[in-house]
Amino acid sequence: MSLPLTPTAKRPIFSLMRLTVLFLSLLVAANPAQAAKFQFCWIGSSGYTMRGSISFPDTLLDSGIITQDEVTDFAIYGYLDNFPVGSWRLDQRTTQTTWELYFDTTTLEFPMGGIALDQSYQAWNANGQVNDCGEGGFGFNGGNWAQDVCINNTWIEDSSIIPDTPLPAFPEGVEIRCEAVLNLS
Repeated sequence: MSLPLTPTAKRPIFSLMRLTVLFLSLLVAANPAQAAKFQFCWIGSSGYTMRGSISFPDTLLDSGIITQDEVTDFAIYGYLDNFPVGSWRLDQRTTQTTWELYFDTTTLEFPMGGIALDQSYQAWNANGQVNDCGEGGFGFNGGNWAQDVCINNTWIEDSSIIPDTPLPAFPEGVEIRCEAVLNLS
């Protein structure tokens, strides 16, 4: 039969537990999880472009397709003829926000084609109708009809390009060009 420990006998055990928790906390703080950070540029039609960034835990690099659930930071910035037309950040997400994302951490690109079962559908603050990005808002949709943007709850049909146009990502800090080609004819 064992006897319960007295408060005096428990003190060294609790002190050891506190020291262990403190040590583990310091260890975690000294080695924070690193984020893999990438940037991308989408060039749509009629002068529409979009720059963006994506971050996720670097332990997921070379693991294949990840979804919106693994993304830790995300932002998109839309332009028309190089002038800002809107933006959206992951921290602006609400329960009404359309948010579906697939990213291939091995090839460093967003799979395109617009089929969710193939993990090639993208809906970043814009649904399949591309009309729910919010008043004054901005969103992007990579669906099976086209890749296009939403501005102020309105589908911008002129921005549309074919659905399986590649959308690669590049390491943060690498210079990428993101200007629409001007039609001179």
